[in-house]
Amino acid sequence: MTDTRAAPLAETPRPLLQRLQSPSLLILPLLIFLLVFFFMPAIKLMLFSIMTQDAQGRVGAPLTIAHYVRFFEVALYGEILWTTIRIALITSVIAAVLAYPVATVLVRGNMTVTRIVTLIIIAPLAVSVVVRAYGWQLILGNGPTGLLNYILLHLGLIQQPLALLFSDTAVVVGSLHIFFPMMVLPLASALGKIDPNLEQAGRTLGAPAWKVFWRITLPLSLPGLLAGVTLVFSLAAGSYVIPALIGGPGSQMLGNLAEQQIVAVYDWPFGATIASILVFIVISINALSMKILGGRRFRASVK
Repeated sequence: MTDTRAAPLAETPRPLLQRLQSPSLLILPLLIFLLVFFFMPAIKLMLFSIMTQDAQGRVGAPLTIAHYVRFFEVALYGEILWTTIRIALITSVIAAVLAYPVATVLVRGNMTVTRIVTLIIIAPLAVSVVVRAYGWQLILGNGPTGLLNYILLHLGLIQQPLALLFSDTAVVVGSLHIFFPMMVLPLASALGKIDPNLEQAGRTLGAPAWKVFWRITLPLSLPGLLAGVTLVFSLAAGSYVIPALIGGPGSQMLGNLAEQQIVAVYDWPFGATIASILVFIVISINALSMKILGGRRFRASVK
């Protein structure tokens, strides 16, 4: 008796056109673009940091780490490094504190309020950073003609104009205004994934609002918070326009120092050293963020 069941058909190979349309190949043009216009110049710049520049301005052998030694031996450069980290960290912390209520309104508010708040947050992104920096110059002007000083003087709240412009405070305010959307948007996305019933259950069981936030909202929104802090810190640390226009000499950051060494002094190896240190700081913050998130995912999978 013969088996009348049909044998399974052999899998036919996919046509060439379908293989070319696979997701792994569709992303290939982007990878090539990033390799040519981002990674290769970045690697070349980092290689410059361990090379020597001759009297004619040519950069090449011999290899040396003298530029890194010089950076960490000179006190001025250490102060600029600390100023960069301090301003970026303060900006990130203030942005995180202010972003929670704004993100909560975006997620839990009614449609009209949500649209208005979204417009207020997104609209400044359409304005050039340079224009916004000059706007803060007018607002934070040190003399009585500065908008903020003018208002405070006429209200009788101060007797002498405040020295607001060309300070760390001015840089933090300007950076916060520019990079605040980068904190709000990831945080709003994370808050939108939290079931409101969890917070309501905590309140029903008698927990105060601060404890509900600390035990429920904050842990569940941590991925969005870390993403926002990483973005704001990285962008603020690498900022150039804001420190240059409203920071002044006392609030110089690594981006300004690198520009001076490359453009004004024409010391490419030392400018590349400063840029490499800045890149290392940003990569370290991103790696720390991914490690924290990876640890949370691992603990969640174990539970």
